[in-house]
Amino acid sequence: MAASDPQFQRNRRAFLGGTVGAVGAMALQTLLAEEAAAAEERSDRAPARPASADAVISLFQHGGPSHMDLFDPKPELVKRHGQAYNGDLEIHFPNQAGKCLASPYKFHRYGRSGLEMSEILPETGSIADELTLIRSMKTESVDHESALRLIHSGKFQAGDPTLGAWTLYGLGTLNRNLPAYVVLTDPGGMPVDGVRNWTSGWLPAAYQGTPFRPGKTPVPNLATPEGIPLSARTRQHRLLGELNRAHLGSYPGNKELQARIQNFEIAARMQTAVPEALDLSSEPAYIRKLYGLERPETAEYGSRCLIARRLVERGVRFVQLFLAGQPWDTHSNNAATLKGLCGRIEGPSAALVKDLKQRGLLDRTMVMWGGEFGRLPISQGPDGRDHNRHAGSVWIAGGGFKRGYAHGATDEFGYSAVHDVVTVHDLHATMLHALGLDHLKLTYPHEGRDGSLTDVVITRARVIPELLESP
Repeated sequence: MAASDPQFQRNRRAFLGGTVGAVGAMALQTLLAEEAAAAEERSDRAPARPASADAVISLFQHGGPSHMDLFDPKPELVKRHGQAYNGDLEIHFPNQAGKCLASPYKFHRYGRSGLEMSEILPETGSIADELTLIRSMKTESVDHESALRLIHSGKFQAGDPTLGAWTLYGLGTLNRNLPAYVVLTDPGGMPVDGVRNWTSGWLPAAYQGTPFRPGKTPVPNLATPEGIPLSARTRQHRLLGELNRAHLGSYPGNKELQARIQNFEIAARMQTAVPEALDLSSEPAYIRKLYGLERPETAEYGSRCLIARRLVERGVRFVQLFLAGQPWDTHSNNAATLKGLCGRIEGPSAALVKDLKQRGLLDRTMVMWGGEFGRLPISQGPDGRDHNRHAGSVWIAGGGFKRGYAHGATDEFGYSAVHDVVTVHDLHATMLHALGLDHLKLTYPHEGRDGSLTDVVITRARVIPELLESP
């Protein structure tokens, strides 16, 4: 029967309809379906230098962690606790502004590097000698949604491609059986700003993050329907491939059709690859203990950190972990909330770095921990902290970033970054540099111009070599 025959077309559509359970991954934003078509375009954005990192794991902390309670000790703030703040402040909720608020937690020096961090970060302290601690982050928005879009996409407005999408666009995939950009969502719900945190924007949909949901069905409709043996499914896949190739023969050079067919093939391969990557039962007891899987307070986040390691180990290029809502938004109960969050998150985060290192993966994997902005040095109400776009802290481990190093400084109260300031766009430019990509050349046509992550004409973004190990 000819591929152009109407009867062939009807049979092909009927077959596709009858096997929808086997190709449910069509809902995965086409995954890497456009990767083959994009390969020809990648030559002009190939790594501009030898990369120090192949992959990124982003441990994103929604809400804005309080830097002066966690990473940025301020003796003067302790001295002035309870007194009026005499300088100018940009305050999100001015009717609730209070006095100077010192951290109730002591700071200790950790590791051979002597990095100072809060006493509620003992596990993070145990990896101090692996960290680049940036104490001079500065962003441009005091509003959660726009600050989130800025830290993820470099733009205030919704709908622009995120760092993960740009990374995949620039470097492609390392494993054609798994999505190259995976998002591990919180079982408690979606983060603030939802899917915009991992959108491909106006880049091709192939570069969008693929969410893996918690539970037994991380990817909807991916599993083979019950009652269908493996041999039958294999024969169905083979027949589907023959039908697709015959159909494609009638439309040579049709990249959209090629992409759709490739997506069916990826979905079939994912049926085996995804369950295997997410199955933690093969992990030894000492690894489960390291990640805190036996402790109720750390089991959930620890499981996702361990999955992130397994995904990177299998060639996934970019992995992000998100939290439900914005738990670090401590407008009230700042001290108690921070302690609880650290008890849940910091141990597994440190375990991930240790595990990557012991497996020889840390040198090529960049692990980033941080939120969208910092907090104010004064109280909001009796015991909270308001938003602060002028200062914040993030840490990065591995991937060629300098070990045991604290970069930049804020003023004596922690209100504003004043020394070796790092903007969001500087951070993006430096991370791309570590991945071997030139942020000035990583562009894509959009609205009549070359769009990019850093948009350097406006932002004046720059790579900061002090953050990186010497080549």
